[in-house]
Amino acid sequence: MITATVVRQLQRAKAELQVLTGAGAAVPDPVALFCAAFGAPDPWQEAVLRTDAPRLALNITRQGGKSSVAAAKACHAALSESGALVLVVSPSLRQSGELFRKILTVYGAAARPVPPDSETKLTLELVNGSRVVSLPGKEGTIRGYSGVSLLLIDEASRVPDELYYSVRPMIAVSGGRLVTLSTPFGKRGWWYREWVDGGETWRRFEVPATDCPRISPAFLEEEQRSMGALFFESEYECRFVETVDSVFSHELVMAALSDEVAPLFGEVA
Repeated sequence: MITATVVRQLQRAKAELQVLTGAGAAVPDPVALFCAAFGAPDPWQEAVLRTDAPRLALNITRQGGKSSVAAAKACHAALSESGALVLVVSPSLRQSGELFRKILTVYGAAARPVPPDSETKLTLELVNGSRVVSLPGKEGTIRGYSGVSLLLIDEASRVPDELYYSVRPMIAVSGGRLVTLSTPFGKRGWWYREWVDGGETWRRFEVPATDCPRISPAFLEEEQRSMGALFFESEYECRFVETVDSVFSHELVMAALSDEVAPLFGEVA
């Protein structure tokens, strides 16, 4: 009797043979994957799907479609690269799970060109050896992964510095790509610093709600009245505004710093 385990072993062997011989069904490109799952992309989405930049920062309005484009890129990496490891990191496991579900949506819409070896609510393993894993937002519980091909950080502005700096080494040896997506959360944290001073390795995309055809001006007017300027500018206009609890503005604090003034109590050992 042929069991499920035997079927998976046969599928894995078939996938490995296809990789060696170059045979098998072609994997759709990222744009085709996106179209199959979500329809025609916006111009900025197509640009993100086609870029091979090693670092991406997507500063996109709420409901602007950033998680959909990230899901398509993740699915393409797993399908097209044998043995790829795609990690999904968010402030919480629930948020990582939401993005993972979109990855499964893309995978299903593409008719699963590479069969699954194992599929759960939080992980997908393919017979080509690739894995997609969604992780909780706790620095102490996600260490140990290495050789990451694609690292997705959702709600990046809410991810603590210690979590970000603990996952970055996972792409050190593999030369993996890093995709971060969020709306701003004030002038603080690693994501703000990478956005304003991250260097040329980063490619940045900014799309406010006024540039999203699916969000009506009437809805934005209602939101602005309801939320007030501070939250509206962050969530819909993609602006890094001062935090609610700031006593002094970021510009005042930075203007007060000087390398020409010696520390009052000397340097700390």
